Amino acid sequence: MGSEVLSLRLDRELLERVRKHAAKRGMSVQDYVTRTLIRDDFDERFNSSVDETRRFYGVS
Repeated sequence: MGSEVLSLRLDRELLERVRKHAAKRGMSVQDYVTRTLIRDDFDERFNSSVDETRRFYGVS
């Protein structure tokens, strides 16, 4: 898998909060943001799959 560059502009307060969250987990800001995006994407796909399965089986 290749990689691309994503540049973000964050205000100082938000960046500091992200730094603190990353430090609590012993991660860099880049790793923390990347893992957060991956986790969010997984959650979205998982919920979509659950909804689709419920519709398939007619479960409310």
